[in-house]
Amino acid sequence: MQLGFFDTENRYEKLTQLGDPLERLNGAINWEMFRGKLTKVCQKENYTKGGRPPIDVIIKFKASILRRIYNLSYDQIEYQINDCLSFMRFLGLGLEDRVLDSRTLWDFENTLAEAEVMEELFCMFDAMLESEGLITHKGTIIDATFVDAPRQRNNRDENKTIKSGNIPEEWEKPENKPKLAQKDTDARWAKKGIETHFGYKDHVKCDADSKLITNYGVTDAAVHDSQCCIDLLESSDRIFYADSAYCSEEIIESLPECCENQICEKGKRNQPLTDEQKESNRQKSKTRCRIEHIFGFMTNSMHGITIHSIGITRAWFNIGLTNLIYNFCRYEFLKRSKPSKG
Repeated sequence: MQLGFFDTENRYEKLTQLGDPLERLNGAINWEMFRGKLTKVCQKENYTKGGRPPIDVIIKFKASILRRIYNLSYDQIEYQINDCLSFMRFLGLGLEDRVLDSRTLWDFENTLAEAEVMEELFCMFDAMLESEGLITHKGTIIDATFVDAPRQRNNRDENKTIKSGNIPEEWEKPENKPKLAQKDTDARWAKKGIETHFGYKDHVKCDADSKLITNYGVTDAAVHDSQCCIDLLESSDRIFYADSAYCSEEIIESLPECCENQICEKGKRNQPLTDEQKESNRQKSKTRCRIEHIFGFMTNSMHGITIHSIGITRAWFNIGLTNLIYNFCRYEFLKRSKPSKG
């Protein structure tokens, strides 16, 4: 059957009626604010006229966002962009336009990761949130979550060498270069309860009112949650909420002068919490638990808090991208027009 002139527009209209979340996100974010930084990082110095023009950096950036929202591999995102109308509309592509391939997107993300530009992009959007008054600083919450990476199958001696900060000699032989390229020597194992994790941690600081992420840090999974806390605190923080893992003298003494301590207390050996302390913890947790909504959104709406890259450099990029995309989605929700009462 021949494609009619208005068939594509009719299909787009149907997607809008069904509530396309990508259309709402696309309309809420000013993507052009990132163009200057992305162009500066990705512009090829030896690019000359006469060849095929490069794909627009905003299209590449939005393709990376799609890949992370739906937790897709590079090959899968290439297929879905070619196949899915909502993906094409989000990228501003028509059926006649060229679609970037998986290798191009990998190279784009690798360039951003090596340039360590993701934190700058995050701060740019964070400054915009500040300017719109969405971040109030009336309350600050800090917590961390595991970010699982592909598990490594090393023997005990290899793991011992890696933990000491070295690379096993066998891996450094020329014939084992492909093997070494697939070994993540920055990630670590960690156990919490009955769960075992391999990878990294996303240390998140959020605004208690809006549930927007205001800062973050990335470490391997073996680092304790509280280790990044002091680095994330700022003089503008007024009230600090955290669970009992952050209840240490070092952190309490490092709180800004005018910052109220709302860290949940924890019992000690032969010194269990009193009923008053338990009630105080319950009241604090009513606010502190709001940060769990962030991790819940990442796990469910963003299809899992995982990465499929190797090394701390790519981990910083991918985890930073995850946090930035969460802020995009949260911003779209906060700006969404609410139905009037009555």
